[in-house]
Amino acid sequence: MRNPKLLYATSARLGGSGLDAVALESARVAGRAGMLGRVLAFANRQGEIPAARIGALRWHPVRLLSGLGSEFYYGAKKHALDRAAARELAGGRYGLFHGWSGESVRTLRTARQLGVPSVIEIPTWHRHKGKDKPARLTKSERERAEARGWQGVKNRLLVTRQQMLEEYDLADLILVLSEKAEETFLAAGIAREKLFRHQRGVDIARFTPAEKPPEKFVAVFVGALIKRKGVHHLLEVWRRLALKDAELVLVGTAHDEIQPDLAQFGGGNVRLPGFVGRVEDCYRAATVHILPSECEGSAKCTYEAAACGLPQITTRESGDVVQDGVNGLIIPPNDPDALAAAIERLYRDRDLGARLGAAGRQRVVENFTWEHFGERLLEAYRVVLKK
Repeated sequence: MRNPKLLYATSARLGGSGLDAVALESARVAGRAGMLGRVLAFANRQGEIPAARIGALRWHPVRLLSGLGSEFYYGAKKHALDRAAARELAGGRYGLFHGWSGESVRTLRTARQLGVPSVIEIPTWHRHKGKDKPARLTKSERERAEARGWQGVKNRLLVTRQQMLEEYDLADLILVLSEKAEETFLAAGIAREKLFRHQRGVDIARFTPAEKPPEKFVAVFVGALIKRKGVHHLLEVWRRLALKDAELVLVGTAHDEIQPDLAQFGGGNVRLPGFVGRVEDCYRAATVHILPSECEGSAKCTYEAAACGLPQITTRESGDVVQDGVNGLIIPPNDPDALAAAIERLYRDRDLGARLGAAGRQRVVENFTWEHFGERLLEAYRVVLKK
């Protein structure tokens, strides 16, 4: 069997929340299996994995570009990581590479040249989102690529659609987070055998059900307050329903695009606590979790809410944690009437909500702990090493 030492590279931080937590758990899995060679990350926030195995780009010169705006700065970070990972892999010490979409094209080229098996992780969907798009440059893409002067310099920092399509082609195995995400790759002509379903995990000791549900009907949304996640529909529907003795809690950062909707439909029984460190307390103080998103990879809030024993109203586009009628209610995205009907159903039938919530906790315990996450990741590595 070829050398299984792993090079893992991510523009996230090692340790924290969100993708930072996923990066740490992935490194832990490889370390416990004796496979971890080295991790390249943008910062190190943990002390479990020895510093000798971590290359942090915390003081990389690319930090000087942070004033360019998030789109250009994040692109620059991803390119910097990719160059560092490609150089590291070229040293010949690794038998497996695991990177992320949008930040791995140079490293995947190197892996292909060296015959090193490669895995790429997709945080959302295929770049084309299930739509039929040409591989050639569009008019706007050509204009960006041909721009001159300072704008041209900035545009070259961006991650292009063509780069991501090349990554899909170069990687030996693509990790997708849900059935819906997988469908977008199949629609783009990616072979099914090149795809591996790899859902997230959740800490079931941290995220636990409340001793008893609140007397008031409390609906909680957790995530960025943006239109892609359906917050504007949720606000409009909540105002329309005007439920008695009920409260909507929106946990997360309110982006500029949602401010008009907050101004029109907020106030009264809508509360915005902003970013919350102990988000588990918000779940435990709620009756139902709502995420009417139109596009996710596999939303971590659905794992957390299920672990806290909450029934959920969400979309198929949000991931595979919620099953319709089993541990929640699935509605189409961008359908305010369906959203309103689902909220009203759980408002009037608290027993149904309790049954769905209990089933959600059981589903997470049986399928989506970090231990299950680790088992799936090691299986993905076994699959790609056999190719």
